[in-house]
This record gives sequence, structure tokens and C-alpha cells, in this order.
Amino acid sequence: MAEKKLGLNPYLPSWEYIPDGEPYVFGDRVYVYGSHDFYNGYVFCMGDYVCWSAPVDDLGNWRYEGVIYPKTSDPLNRDGKMCLYAPDVTVGPDGRYYLYYVLDHASVVSVAVCDTPAGKYEFYGYVHYADGTRLGDKQGDEPQFDPGVLTEDGKTYLYTGFCGRGDKSRSGSLVTVLDSDMLTILEVPKLVVPGCMYCEGSGFEGHSFFEASSIRKIGDTYYFIYSSEVMHELCYATAKCPTDKFTYGGVIVSNCDLHIDTYKPADMPAAYGANNHGSIVEINGEWYIFYHRQTNGSWYSRQGCAEKITVLPDGSIPQVEITSCGLNGGPLPGEGEYAGYLACNLFTDKPRPFVGGEGFPKVMQDGRDGDEEIGYVANISNSATAGFKYFDCKGIKRFAVTTRGYGNGTFEIKTAWDGEVLGSVTLQYTNVWERYEAEANIPDGVNAIYLTYRGGGNVSLKSFELLK
Repeated sequence: MAEKKLGLNPYLPSWEYIPDGEPYVFGDRVYVYGSHDFYNGYVFCMGDYVCWSAPVDDLGNWRYEGVIYPKTSDPLNRDGKMCLYAPDVTVGPDGRYYLYYVLDHASVVSVAVCDTPAGKYEFYGYVHYADGTRLGDKQGDEPQFDPGVLTEDGKTYLYTGFCGRGDKSRSGSLVTVLDSDMLTILEVPKLVVPGCMYCEGSGFEGHSFFEASSIRKIGDTYYFIYSSEVMHELCYATAKCPTDKFTYGGVIVSNCDLHIDTYKPADMPAAYGANNHGSIVEINGEWYIFYHRQTNGSWYSRQGCAEKITVLPDGSIPQVEITSCGLNGGPLPGEGEYAGYLACNLFTDKPRPFVGGEGFPKVMQDGRDGDEEIGYVANISNSATAGFKYFDCKGIKRFAVTTRGYGNGTFEIKTAWDGEVLGSVTLQYTNVWERYEAEANIPDGVNAIYLTYRGGGNVSLKSFELLK
């Protein structure tokens, strides 16, 4: 039997950019459906829909399923000038797979269908009222955005919405009930989670609905997962009926790790975040949250990540840390070489929660979008820290880094972002990748690894090694 691959974050190859992940288990595989960013893209969601899948018992072994739906498949987009925004998939009463999505310059919900989870989806139609008017076109309809879907008992519950601050024309996430044909509206849109302009007294204050509607069911409880008004966090809300108003539950994950106080102050961002989108899924009896991170110092090159979560007996879900080992089922082996792009924490001595601007470390790659170039951390200047979590270490006495760039300084190795320096290695100016090794006594046990640059210039980190 082949050895299982490590489960890493991001879980797809470093040259793949699939944000807005909606994970589902179909048969013995987990499939992730998302939008498709480009490396160095200039807007969101520039690519066709593609799909990746992995065996439920080998969550590091992802397989590219190919393009499942080109953006020109929609009759409204034959010229390809519009982008495919975040989709969702549900299994209809007929056993077929239905893909729901919204184009970036349309306000209607499109649907495509396929006989298999990751085959070639074909355009099926638009969600519409009984008289044929498309949802989003009727007077009084709110523009459609980010559909999330759940099908049970012959009905499909469609959740949509987008709520920007200051815009009172958009109320929150609304649920629309569809008939068994997956298109015709049985029950008109109804508000279930309020946006920031209508959240006073709702219990959602400070974490009101922004975008990214997603719906799951655990036992007899419906879980609504969404991106809140602060954008970098995925929150959840619960209800006993899919069309009732939901009750705020809490934050599941933040892609800058705000609110987490286990290894840092709660108000300290430990990565450069921005918008977020994802959902929860049960795989082999364990629950996970899928979300995305920002790369390339940009909002527009996002990568899928995942973390194991705990659903407590009372139904609550505590917030989890962002890590480098989310799907691994535990810490990574504390020996060997790890790529720089696996950094889950990136910050300087002046942390901030949002990506963008100059002078900050960032994950990037060489080449153009589609080039299978392994990612690395670039733009590392004085005080920049890259953090990796977690590793089960034993007998580690040395470490090495592979870097390039014009920097005159050292990398310090620590097991806490503000911890004792356990070793340091001096770098030299070079325009090619060079390896440097030094002593470092890493404590035995499960550790984080933090590399902090001290000195002048600007360098890139390809990888680090833990050595006995």
C-alpha cells in the first residue's frame, strides 16, 4: 500500500489558486468546488471552474479533475467577458449534480448539471419564478451573489446575498426555496441572516453577514457559514429550520488569525488576510473548515486551506488556528525540508490584518499563471517573520535555509514568534538559491517554527530544513 501523502496548507499545489472552496464527500472522495483565481491576477475569479478531489483516507493526495465548466458555457457569457464567481454544488432528487453560480456582472443565478461530481457540466437554466421571470430580475429582488445550496426532501434551499457597508438596498443573506426541477421558485426570498445595515438587536453585531453564503446540516441543526463584515473571518449561525432566522454562533476561522490568543495576543494579526469564503465538511468522522488565504501581496491570487475543527456536544464550534498542517490529522514530521510557501504566519514588527502595499513579506512564485513553479516567501526585510505550524520534533540539532536575494543579515530560528532565539544563520548576497546551515537546539515535542530576518536588504525564502 502506497504511503499516504502529508496534508499541507495550502492543500493544492503551490501554483494552483482555487478560493471560495465548497467541500463535499461523494462516494470515497472529497471534492472541492471553488472559483478560479490566477497567479498575479488583476481581478477575482479569472479562470474556468476546475475541480480537485482526494481520497477520504488520504487527504494529502489531491487529483486534478480538470475543467468542469468553461466560463463561456453560460448563454450570457459567450464572449467570455464576465468572470465566474463562487459556486456551490448539490445533488438533486434525480441523483445528478447541480452547479449554482453567478457571473460577476449579472444579478441572476445560473445552474449547470452533470451526471458525475467532476465531469463536464452543461448549462441547465436560470433560477426563476413560476411566471418565468428570473430571480434577480423581478422588481424588488436583491441582486444575486455567492449562492449556497442544500437539497433535501425534493426541495433545494438557495442562499444568496452581498452586503456592503452603507448600502441599505441589500438586507443580508436570503433563502429561496426551489422545486424539484432545481430552477422554479416555490417560496420567495426570505431574510435569514442580516447584513451590517440591518443587524442592530439581532445578535450579529460586529459579525454581520457580508458575503459567501454556505449551508450544511449536522444532525437536526442547519449551519450557515458565511464571511462577516470584517471579511477575513468565516462565522457560523444555526437554525432548526432552513428558512427560519438563524442565530449567531461565532467565528470558525480568520485568515489572519485575529481573536486567537493561544500563541499571541488576540488582537495581533499573524498573517495578511482579506476576504474569506468556505465551508465545513465531515470526512471520516472528523469535521474540517475549508477557507482561503491571500498570496502575492494581492487580493486576487487566493489559495485554498483547511483546518480540523471540533463540533462540541452543545453544537458550538470554537475558532481554530490557521496552520501549515491542516489536513494532516496532526503535526508534520519534525525532520526534513519544508517549502517556504507553507508559511501560515507572515508579519513584521508592525503586524496588520490586510494584504497589500509595499514592504511586507508575501508568498509568490516564479513564472506566469499555470507554470508549475513551487512557491516561496519573497520581500523579506528586517523584522519579517515566517511561521510554520506544527512539527513533531525529536533530536533536532541543526537547521538550514535556502534563500536568494540581496540581503546582508541573518535568519533566527525560534519556536514562538516572540520566543528565545535557538540558532541563527548568516546569509550572503546572491541572485540564485543558496543553502545555509547552522546549529539550533530545537526542543523535543510538538513545536511551531518561526524564522525572523534581521538585517539589511531584501531576501526570499525557498525552504527550511530541520536536521539531526
